[in-house]
Amino acid sequence: MRNSHGRAGVGAALVWAGLVGISYAALVGGAGGTAAAAGVDRTGAPFYADSFDKVPTAAAMTEIGRALFFDASLSASGKVACATCHDPQHALGPPNDVPVQFGGSDGRRPGVRAVPSLRYTQNIPPFTEHYVDDEEDDGIDQGPAGGRTWDGRAQSAHEQARLPLFSPFEMANRSAEEVVGRVRRAGYAPLIRGAFGARVLDEAATGLKAVLLSLETYEQSPAEFYPYSSKYDAWLRHEASLSAGELRGLAAFNDPARGNCARCHPSGITKGAFPPFTDFGYAALGAPRNRAIPANAEQRYFDLGLCGPLRTDLADRPHYCGLFRTPSLRNTATRRVFFHNGVFHRLDDVVRFYAERDTQPQKWYPRAVNGAAVRFDDLPQQYQGNVEVQAPFDRHAGERPALSEADIADIVLFLKTLTDGYEP
Repeated sequence: MRNSHGRAGVGAALVWAGLVGISYAALVGGAGGTAAAAGVDRTGAPFYADSFDKVPTAAAMTEIGRALFFDASLSASGKVACATCHDPQHALGPPNDVPVQFGGSDGRRPGVRAVPSLRYTQNIPPFTEHYVDDEEDDGIDQGPAGGRTWDGRAQSAHEQARLPLFSPFEMANRSAEEVVGRVRRAGYAPLIRGAFGARVLDEAATGLKAVLLSLETYEQSPAEFYPYSSKYDAWLRHEASLSAGELRGLAAFNDPARGNCARCHPSGITKGAFPPFTDFGYAALGAPRNRAIPANAEQRYFDLGLCGPLRTDLADRPHYCGLFRTPSLRNTATRRVFFHNGVFHRLDDVVRFYAERDTQPQKWYPRAVNGAAVRFDDLPQQYQGNVEVQAPFDRHAGERPALSEADIADIVLFLKTLTDGYEP
């Protein structure tokens, strides 16, 4: 398991990510390329050119994908577009501080998890239960890793693009025919026919494939989805200097005896690749239950991440319960909700929770009748052994936290250097 029995070292997952399947956008040769006769997505599923009367260029699919991404008419309510929850003005994350977003057929149905950013997802590898990095760890099984969404149930960008179209919490389409019917009426329908062929929208299956390929290709656009334009990136390029406080924050972030953040959020360049600030692994952090999520009003409801309820194929793996995929920390300072349940609204509170979860649990968890803190209250008792226990989570109540208040302030200062759009 990755939580306490082994975790990829700094940058280890970057090498792996660079070796996995190539996106359709890459197969067609970049923004101006022409598609090969056939390719494979990250799951190995073939994209047959003979599905369409014309072989689309990546440039055309990018343009179509952008139009689809911003089109609220694709939803059953007519109110929810991809960009509604993945706002470009907020690093493709949620634009507000509510823990879950609303969608569904009437636009009023709440989701059950906080919306993750779509930035820097281009190298997420397919999900595996057994990630082994022979170069770094001598063949040690480091446990589950990869996949998209908080529980990794989407194996590729292609699969991820499909989820919101049919999710009852999001765009709430009931069938491929509903999706393609909305596309036929859209102003960009001629663009799709021009790129894929005049008959592409005649059949629901073919039309949906064109929609998903276009969304997938658009989400590979570097300038919008992975610009690497933060101050930290400029520093790595020797084009900017970090302040004394930012450097102290980076040191505390990397220090295994203090933040130990880089264990799961690698911060260094590996084999020429800039860091994604995630190793794509899974951990149970014991975040407090967020009672502002409507689903949590039912006391017996628990979001158990890898083992359900949204993901169902791993429900029989109790050692996965409570584990969620480690998100990238890039642009984290732009967020207004944190963790899979959006329980925190301030970045300094997140870092402070890491420092004090075990040393001062009464600050973070509700109290029992006897006054004791009810630790890990968002995870049933039988799964609490899955909770992360490596530094800084290796201390006990009353002990000094691994991070001082000065360390916390410096780490937050450093994390702000990961925001894109830096101009010297």
